[in-house]
Amino acid sequence: MTENTRKSSSNGAVSGNVPGKPKAKQGHKRPAGRGKSPQSVQTQQPAPRKVKSPRELAMDALVKVSQTGAYSNLQLKSTLQDAGLQKADAGLVTELVYGTIQRQATLDYWLSRFVSKGLHKLEPWVHQLLRMSAYQLLYLDRIPAHAAVNEAVTIAKKRGHSGISGMVNGVLRSIDRSRGELQAAEIKHADPVTQIALRHSYPEWLVRRWVESYGVDKAEAICAAGNEHPHTSVRANPLRGSREEVIEQLRAAGYEAEPSTIAPAGIAIVRGGNLADTDGFREGLWTLQDESSMLVAEVVAPKAGMQVLDCCAAPGGKSTHLAELMGGKGKVWANDLHAHKRDLIVMQSERLKLRNVEAITEDALKLADRFKPQSMDAVLLDAPCSGFGVIRRKPEIKWTKTAGDVSDIAAVQQRLLHAVSGLVRPGGVLVYSTCTMEKEENEQQVARFLQEHPEFELSSDWPQDIVRQLRNAGVVGEHFDGQAQLLPQHFNSDGFYIARMVKRL
Repeated sequence: MTENTRKSSSNGAVSGNVPGKPKAKQGHKRPAGRGKSPQSVQTQQPAPRKVKSPRELAMDALVKVSQTGAYSNLQLKSTLQDAGLQKADAGLVTELVYGTIQRQATLDYWLSRFVSKGLHKLEPWVHQLLRMSAYQLLYLDRIPAHAAVNEAVTIAKKRGHSGISGMVNGVLRSIDRSRGELQAAEIKHADPVTQIALRHSYPEWLVRRWVESYGVDKAEAICAAGNEHPHTSVRANPLRGSREEVIEQLRAAGYEAEPSTIAPAGIAIVRGGNLADTDGFREGLWTLQDESSMLVAEVVAPKAGMQVLDCCAAPGGKSTHLAELMGGKGKVWANDLHAHKRDLIVMQSERLKLRNVEAITEDALKLADRFKPQSMDAVLLDAPCSGFGVIRRKPEIKWTKTAGDVSDIAAVQQRLLHAVSGLVRPGGVLVYSTCTMEKEENEQQVARFLQEHPEFELSSDWPQDIVRQLRNAGVVGEHFDGQAQLLPQHFNSDGFYIARMVKRL
């Protein structure tokens, strides 16, 4: 899964007028011989473009995500591209959108104290405006309270009427006066599940599942980590230079770059700009990817000359990593169901100058019809999943997914595992991975597969440096069996599950 941090690029300042060819004023024709000459007829310029403030843009994006189910990262990208904001304003919009979605349950818990008629009676835009403004007051110390309140009142006057603006003003000023009491860590409830859900802003059903799977303390740590800002990380392309050389180049360009503690090719970026808009990225020296995601190809451990299949490959991060580990020799078949996603894989491969990746389009359930049985040295199934491991990048996931969705996705995963397993040769490798922490999709899924396919067994033959770091972090114990569940608090990276299986000879 590629890196998706809370950063945005500027497309330049917003122009007050849209340039274009002047058009004659429209109207009824004057009788001949009367009125002004054609040369004196005034022309009508296009109406000035309405410029919205960063907070109004953020509110609009929040409404669209809430009402249409749009992905926050895609909606935000569209909003920023259309607005053409300066870097600081784009950063504010980004922070407000992600932060408000992340903290919406806690914000509603506090707002309900001050909205007398009830939150459910508010118009959607008013509700989002109050959430967004309360987020600034309670979570963003660097924003003055008067700026958050005054801007909210201005938006309310512009969008609504005096009654709405008066209510918004009153609610936010009450929150501002009560800020000392409105501390998430001080929220108390007899039920630990409810307490965690309110403190960290998660749906209770999801918190309850994690408490049952991991215990109260670990479940709360998962929730807290999911609200942290994700850091940027890149994977050095060993065919173009060493990790140390890439780190030196990044530091010379002003980035705070450090070697990843868990991913052999990974580099953690503490501070810096947009890494996709750099010469090093365009030249294929590195790829944006989360550190947990980088472990998947390392666990497959492909060798030069192998035939490898990545079943659900877009946008190509793991496929290209496999190809790099193979030294550009052999073949990586990178498959995706959708043609437009296949194009992303092609772009990645070309940028990295990899000639041993072939992107194809196919339903993963039908790959056994395309390739001969037992024709692959290694098969990677990075399966579609609930995605709870990437909540810090896509916070709306925790509000849009349901327990029913988890069961439905698990059923699809089961069919996929069965469908592609026959492509693995005897002695070959099958790696299954997801970016979630749901046992139904992970440990239980693999246990069921191994029971139904006794020709496979778990393999603990992982790179020893990775296993050592996993043990140091408490991810795995001394009796490591070949599967690992990384939680977001372990390495400040995405939650990820990886299982390595081999087909018996």
